[in-house]
Amino acid sequence: MVREWLAEAVVSSPFDRSAQPAPPLVLVHGLLDTPAVFNGLKRELAGRRQPLLIPALPLRLGRTPALEAAELLGGHIEAAFGGDQPIDLLGFSMGGVIARAWLQLLGGLGRTRRFLSVGSPQQGTLTARPWPSRLFRGIADLRHGSALLERLNGDLDGLSRIECHSFYSAIDLAVLPGWRAVLPVGARTMLPVLTHPQLLRDRAAIAPLVRELLRP
Repeated sequence: MVREWLAEAVVSSPFDRSAQPAPPLVLVHGLLDTPAVFNGLKRELAGRRQPLLIPALPLRLGRTPALEAAELLGGHIEAAFGGDQPIDLLGFSMGGVIARAWLQLLGGLGRTRRFLSVGSPQQGTLTARPWPSRLFRGIADLRHGSALLERLNGDLDGLSRIECHSFYSAIDLAVLPGWRAVLPVGARTMLPVLTHPQLLRDRAAIAPLVRELLRP
Protein backbone atom coordinates (compact mmCIF):
# COMPACT_ATOMS: atom_id res chain seq x y z
CA MET A 1 0.00 0.00 0.00
CA VAL A 2 2.77 2.46 0.94
CA ARG A 3 4.72 1.46 -2.16
CA GLU A 4 1.69 2.17 -4.39
CA TRP A 5 1.17 5.56 -2.75
CA LEU A 6 4.81 6.50 -3.28
CA ALA A 7 4.64 5.46 -6.93
CA GLU A 8 1.56 7.61 -7.46
CA ALA A 9 3.21 10.55 -5.70
CA VAL A 10 6.24 10.36 -8.00
CA VAL A 11 4.11 10.25 -11.14
CA SER A 12 2.04 13.27 -10.12
CA SER A 13 4.89 15.30 -8.63
CA PRO A 14 4.70 18.98 -9.63
CA PHE A 15 8.45 18.88 -10.22
CA ASP A 16 8.13 16.20 -12.89
CA ARG A 17 7.90 18.36 -16.04
CA SER A 18 7.00 15.40 -18.21
CA ALA A 19 3.80 14.99 -16.20
CA GLN A 20 2.71 18.58 -16.81
CA PRO A 21 0.66 19.53 -19.90
CA ALA A 22 2.45 21.85 -22.29
CA PRO A 23 1.31 25.47 -22.13
CA PRO A 24 -0.45 27.14 -25.08
CA LEU A 25 1.75 27.77 -28.09
CA VAL A 26 1.86 31.14 -29.87
CA LEU A 27 3.34 31.44 -33.38
CA VAL A 28 4.28 34.85 -34.79
CA HIS A 29 4.63 35.29 -38.56
CA GLY A 30 7.10 37.45 -40.43
CA LEU A 31 7.11 40.56 -42.57
CA LEU A 32 5.49 39.37 -45.81
CA ASP A 33 3.69 36.41 -44.29
CA THR A 34 0.27 35.46 -43.00
CA PRO A 35 -0.59 32.77 -40.43
CA ALA A 36 -0.61 30.33 -43.37
CA VAL A 37 3.21 30.35 -43.31
CA PHE A 38 2.94 27.91 -40.39
CA ASN A 39 0.73 25.38 -42.22
CA GLY A 40 3.58 22.90 -42.71
CA LEU A 41 4.60 23.13 -39.08
CA LYS A 42 0.99 22.68 -37.99
CA ARG A 43 0.67 19.54 -40.13
CA GLU A 44 3.75 18.02 -38.54
CA LEU A 45 2.58 18.91 -35.04
CA ALA A 46 -0.68 17.08 -35.86
CA GLY A 47 -2.61 18.62 -33.00
CA ARG A 48 0.00 17.74 -30.38
CA ARG A 49 0.39 21.36 -29.26
CA GLN A 50 -2.98 22.73 -28.26
CA PRO A 51 -4.22 25.33 -27.72
CA LEU A 52 -2.47 27.07 -30.57
CA LEU A 53 -2.66 30.80 -31.36
CA ILE A 54 -1.41 32.27 -34.66
CA PRO A 55 -2.48 35.92 -34.76
CA ALA A 56 -2.54 37.88 -38.00
CA LEU A 57 -0.50 41.03 -37.44
CA PRO A 58 -0.86 44.05 -39.77
CA LEU A 59 2.80 44.61 -40.54
CA ARG A 60 1.97 46.73 -43.63
CA LEU A 61 5.00 45.66 -45.66
CA GLY A 62 7.32 46.84 -42.90
CA ARG A 63 5.69 50.19 -42.13
CA THR A 64 4.46 49.02 -38.71
CA PRO A 65 7.19 49.47 -36.07
CA ALA A 66 8.15 46.23 -34.35
CA LEU A 67 7.22 47.54 -30.91
CA GLU A 68 3.77 48.56 -32.14
CA ALA A 69 3.31 45.07 -33.59
CA ALA A 70 4.48 43.66 -30.25
CA GLU A 71 1.72 45.57 -28.48
CA LEU A 72 -0.81 44.05 -30.89
CA LEU A 73 0.67 40.60 -30.25
CA GLY A 74 0.29 41.09 -26.50
CA GLY A 75 -3.35 42.03 -27.00
CA HIS A 76 -4.00 38.82 -28.94
CA ILE A 77 -2.29 36.71 -26.27
CA GLU A 78 -4.22 38.31 -23.43
CA ALA A 79 -7.53 38.01 -25.30
CA ALA A 80 -6.91 34.30 -25.93
CA PHE A 81 -5.35 33.22 -22.64
CA GLY A 82 -5.89 35.95 -20.07
CA GLY A 83 -3.11 37.74 -18.24
CA ASP A 84 -1.45 34.92 -16.33
CA GLN A 85 -1.51 31.70 -18.38
CA PRO A 86 2.07 30.61 -19.21
CA ILE A 87 2.86 30.16 -22.89
CA ASP A 88 5.51 28.95 -25.30
CA LEU A 89 6.41 31.37 -28.10
CA LEU A 90 7.88 30.91 -31.58
CA GLY A 91 8.69 33.80 -33.90
CA PHE A 92 9.65 33.47 -37.55
CA SER A 93 11.69 36.12 -39.37
CA MET A 94 10.57 39.61 -38.27
CA GLY A 95 8.06 37.82 -36.04
CA GLY A 96 10.94 36.71 -33.85
CA VAL A 97 11.98 40.31 -33.21
CA ILE A 98 8.36 41.30 -32.55
CA ALA A 99 8.00 38.41 -30.11
CA ARG A 100 11.24 39.37 -28.40
CA ALA A 101 10.11 42.99 -28.05
CA TRP A 102 6.93 41.75 -26.34
CA LEU A 103 9.00 39.54 -24.06
CA GLN A 104 11.59 42.08 -22.98
CA LEU A 105 9.80 45.41 -23.22
CA LEU A 106 6.12 44.65 -22.62
CA GLY A 107 6.19 42.16 -19.76
CA GLY A 108 5.95 38.91 -21.70
CA LEU A 109 8.92 37.31 -19.95
CA GLY A 110 6.92 36.80 -16.79
CA ARG A 111 4.54 34.37 -18.47
CA THR A 112 6.75 32.68 -21.07
CA ARG A 113 8.36 29.27 -20.55
CA ARG A 114 10.19 28.84 -23.86
CA PHE A 115 11.06 31.10 -26.80
CA LEU A 116 12.07 29.82 -30.24
CA SER A 117 13.53 32.27 -32.76
CA VAL A 118 13.48 30.96 -36.34
CA GLY A 119 15.41 32.86 -39.01
CA SER A 120 14.95 36.12 -37.11
CA PRO A 121 17.45 38.99 -37.48
CA GLN A 122 18.07 39.28 -33.76
CA GLN A 123 21.45 40.92 -34.46
CA GLY A 124 20.24 42.87 -37.49
CA THR A 125 20.42 42.25 -41.23
CA LEU A 126 22.04 44.06 -44.15
CA THR A 127 18.89 43.55 -46.22
CA ALA A 128 17.12 46.16 -44.08
CA ARG A 129 19.54 48.92 -45.01
CA PRO A 130 18.24 50.07 -48.44
CA TRP A 131 14.74 50.86 -47.21
CA PRO A 132 13.94 54.45 -46.11
CA SER A 133 13.41 54.38 -42.37
CA ARG A 134 10.84 57.18 -42.34
CA LEU A 135 8.48 55.09 -44.47
CA PHE A 136 9.43 51.59 -43.32
CA ARG A 137 9.92 51.89 -39.59
CA GLY A 138 9.42 48.19 -39.02
CA ILE A 139 12.16 47.28 -41.47
CA ALA A 140 14.40 49.96 -39.95
CA ASP A 141 14.05 48.15 -36.62
CA LEU A 142 15.79 45.16 -38.21
CA ARG A 143 18.98 47.01 -39.11
CA HIS A 144 22.15 46.10 -37.29
CA GLY A 145 22.56 48.69 -34.54
CA SER A 146 18.96 49.92 -34.65
CA ALA A 147 17.65 51.63 -31.53
CA LEU A 148 15.31 48.71 -30.89
CA LEU A 149 17.95 45.99 -31.22
CA GLU A 150 20.40 47.98 -29.12
CA ARG A 151 17.74 48.27 -26.43
CA LEU A 152 16.94 44.55 -26.56
CA ASN A 153 20.57 43.47 -26.57
CA GLY A 154 21.52 45.91 -23.86
CA ASP A 155 19.64 44.09 -21.10
CA LEU A 156 19.64 40.31 -21.30
CA ASP A 157 19.02 39.43 -17.66
CA GLY A 158 15.33 38.65 -18.14
CA LEU A 159 15.78 36.82 -21.44
CA SER A 160 18.44 34.59 -19.92
CA ARG A 161 15.94 33.37 -17.32
CA ILE A 162 13.70 31.61 -19.85
CA GLU A 163 14.52 28.79 -22.28
CA CYS A 164 15.67 30.26 -25.59
CA HIS A 165 16.62 28.44 -28.79
CA SER A 166 17.66 30.03 -32.10
CA PHE A 167 17.21 28.16 -35.39
CA TYR A 168 18.86 29.63 -38.47
CA SER A 169 20.38 29.00 -41.89
CA ALA A 170 23.98 30.07 -42.41
CA ILE A 171 23.27 31.15 -46.01
CA ASP A 172 19.87 32.76 -45.49
CA LEU A 173 19.64 35.60 -48.02
CA ALA A 174 16.89 37.36 -46.06
CA VAL A 175 19.09 37.69 -42.98
CA LEU A 176 22.60 38.77 -43.97
CA PRO A 177 24.90 37.47 -42.70
CA GLY A 178 23.06 34.34 -41.61
CA TRP A 179 24.88 34.05 -38.30
CA ARG A 180 23.11 37.23 -37.14
CA ALA A 181 19.83 35.33 -37.00
CA VAL A 182 20.49 34.17 -33.45
CA LEU A 183 19.61 35.36 -29.98
CA PRO A 184 22.50 36.45 -27.75
CA VAL A 185 21.45 33.80 -25.20
CA GLY A 186 20.33 30.20 -25.35
CA ALA A 187 20.93 27.23 -27.63
CA ARG A 188 21.59 27.57 -31.35
CA THR A 189 20.81 25.12 -34.15
CA MET A 190 21.83 25.63 -37.78
CA LEU A 191 19.24 24.13 -40.10
CA PRO A 192 20.32 22.38 -43.34
CA VAL A 193 18.35 24.56 -45.78
CA LEU A 194 19.36 27.10 -48.41
CA THR A 195 16.62 29.73 -48.39
CA HIS A 196 14.58 31.72 -45.88
CA PRO A 197 11.18 30.18 -46.83
CA GLN A 198 12.62 26.67 -46.48
CA LEU A 199 13.01 27.27 -42.73
CA LEU A 200 9.28 26.54 -42.45
CA ARG A 201 8.76 24.44 -45.58
CA ASP A 202 11.56 21.91 -45.79
CA ARG A 203 11.08 18.81 -43.67
CA ALA A 204 14.76 18.88 -42.73
CA ALA A 205 14.07 22.19 -40.99
CA ILE A 206 10.60 21.43 -39.66
CA ALA A 207 11.62 18.18 -37.95
CA PRO A 208 14.02 19.84 -35.44
CA LEU A 209 11.42 22.54 -34.74
CA VAL A 210 8.79 19.94 -33.98
CA ARG A 211 11.15 18.05 -31.70
CA GLU A 212 11.83 21.20 -29.73
CA LEU A 213 8.15 22.13 -29.56
CA LEU A 214 7.23 18.66 -28.27
CA ARG A 215 10.03 18.53 -25.73
CA PRO A 216 8.68 18.44 -22.13
